Amino acid sequence: MDLNFTAEDLAFQAEARAFIAAHYPPALRARQDRGEELGKEDYLSWHRVLAKQGWVAPGWPVEYGGPGWTATQRYIWSEELARADTVPILPFGINMVAPVIYTFGTAAQKQRFLPRILSGDDWWCQGYSEPGAGSDLASLRTRAVRDGDHYVVNGQKTWTTLAQHADWGFFLVRTDTTVKPQEGISFLLIDMKTPGITVRPIITLGGEHEVNEVWLEDVRVPVDQRVHEENKGWTCAKFLLAHERTGIAGVARSKRGVERIKAIARTETDGDQPLIADPFFRRKLAELEVDLTALEFTELRTLAGEAAGKGPGPESSLLKIKGTEIQQRITELALEAVGHYGAPYFRGFGEGDNAHAIGPDYARRAAPTYFNMRKTSIYGGSNEIQRNIIAKMVLGL
Repeated sequence: MDLNFTAEDLAFQAEARAFIAAHYPPALRARQDRGEELGKEDYLSWHRVLAKQGWVAPGWPVEYGGPGWTATQRYIWSEELARADTVPILPFGINMVAPVIYTFGTAAQKQRFLPRILSGDDWWCQGYSEPGAGSDLASLRTRAVRDGDHYVVNGQKTWTTLAQHADWGFFLVRTDTTVKPQEGISFLLIDMKTPGITVRPIITLGGEHEVNEVWLEDVRVPVDQRVHEENKGWTCAKFLLAHERTGIAGVARSKRGVERIKAIARTETDGDQPLIADPFFRRKLAELEVDLTALEFTELRTLAGEAAGKGPGPESSLLKIKGTEIQQRITELALEAVGHYGAPYFRGFGEGDNAHAIGPDYARRAAPTYFNMRKTSIYGGSNEIQRNIIAKMVLGL
């Protein structure tokens, strides 16, 4: 595997870096710098800039609006986004449901949904997990009963990220209870404004409204909004999760996180030696960087496989496990680096997020981010499940 960039790659890197510097929304940068919680319009402001440029969906085929980049260019792009500390493009539309639609969907579904996903006109959420079906997703109980040219859907989904903003959701529902669990599931696209849908907030430990419960009571969904065949939704689900797990690794942004920790640890406080002088802290930081470098090489091998026409296989599980573990370690070290300023009750006092906040700006989001990142080893298929997948697909157990 040749890790040297070609002249064309270096030219693309310079172009990408210049574009981000010139076009990243200043108001969004200011909100990030102040450590404020971001809303729907914040994320969409950057999405729309990239959509106008044709760069919002690096992995999409050209015929559906992708830029036609090589695997190396996609890697460079992710590195440059992380280097500039941009907000991520939310994955639910671009990276999750869209590949399912253009792989398994009808021509009418592609024409209807893909352009609006690309432009950001439709915001999507994921209806997979249920109170009794998380890691064991095949045990889901949300039912969809056929009634003429509609399904009538009843059930509950949980941990539905940003559903409070969603225009559409992609849901796994049970359409046959007489067969083994995986063979009785269908994949539905549901308009979140349909009567019978209720979204209720779940407030996280960081004090944020990011996830929700979604209740579906006699929700009527047209049959033409089912992707793939009836009872074949598990095929779509596995395909989607394999792509999601690869993206969850987040190598480029983890590298940026390590650089932030180094900057914090080099800061002197009250005349004391900076934390970077502590050999125990330096050791933890060095071990983290070694593991992150190893993960980066695994990601590069996966990209090389994609460039050769291979889809994500067990490598996606490896990336998911190590990527999320590293993300959690980064937030732990960040919280250690900011010390007592990271206490949750120092987020702010008075009206407005971070009003009269105590301590340096870099400490404001340390505790909420730490709490939020506890979820990463669970979503996208828990790390325990990923180890079972590796044991089966790689070790043959």
